[in-house]
Amino acid sequence: MLARIIFALLDWAARRGLAVEDVPPGPGATRQSAQRTGLRGETYAYWYLRRHGYILLARNYTAAGAHGEIDLIGYDGPTLAFIEVKTRTMGSQDAPKPEDAVTHEKRRVLNRIARRYLAEHRLHHVPWRFDVLAIENRPGQRPQVRLYKGAFS
Repeated sequence: MLARIIFALLDWAARRGLAVEDVPPGPGATRQSAQRTGLRGETYAYWYLRRHGYILLARNYTAAGAHGEIDLIGYDGPTLAFIEVKTRTMGSQDAPKPEDAVTHEKRRVLNRIARRYLAEHRLHHVPWRFDVLAIENRPGQRPQVRLYKGAFS
């Protein structure tokens, strides 16, 4: 019930998009704006997944000595899901979709970190999968969300 209420409030607040307008111009402003939009996208994704029944265990998980991170980890029913969140501000129809950013190399890194998580937490017999949650942020509009369960193996 709490997740429904919080997501409804967050969704209402995002009715005009997730973009950040308050970044002062200057060197690094574009990168800072992208990082803030990404953080807002991850927060939106967290509550979106909670609203849809996921029980989330970790956010921005990194394994010691490993390069990269897993955005969200949680259970969808009996299955442990490693979730990659991709948020993109879409300026035109020709812009690449957020889910296209999950390249072969990114999948390889996620797979390695997921196996480390499973070993560290002794979850050897738990069914697991990789999900991708793509958020298209169009200025002035509500974000469009697509969830791909079992996006890759």
